[in-house]
Amino acid sequence: MANQIFVNLPVANLQKSIEFFTQVGFTFNPQFTDDKSTCMIIGENIFAMLLVRERFQDFTKKEISDAHKTTEVLLAIDAPSREAVDDMVRKVVAAGGVTYMNPQDHGWMYQHSFADLDGHQWEVCFMDESLLPKE
Repeated sequence: MANQIFVNLPVANLQKSIEFFTQVGFTFNPQFTDDKSTCMIIGENIFAMLLVRERFQDFTKKEISDAHKTTEVLLAIDAPSREAVDDMVRKVVAAGGVTYMNPQDHGWMYQHSFADLDGHQWEVCFMDESLLPKE
């Protein structure tokens, strides 16, 4: 079983991405930051490596997808409350990101979606499993 996850994402402009995610509320590990990449701290054991496209290409022989045009992955993260979900999305929009779906309320789960500056799609959700329908 893995103890940590590092999601690698290509970005067009590293500094703009750092500024964007800082405004949203994320922090970065300076030990894993240089002019081509940074380690964004999402949670205690959850990280996103933001890599300029040229550096990202060092890790794959495949063409790098343009997240503004195609979706390869949806990044889902949790929030401690419905208000925290909405607060994060407000910060995203203020920082230059966009929403791509309306908020969804499933009773036991509330979620909202946004795309960052590079088009990567993020789902932010609050779950109250005590409200999960019983079968």
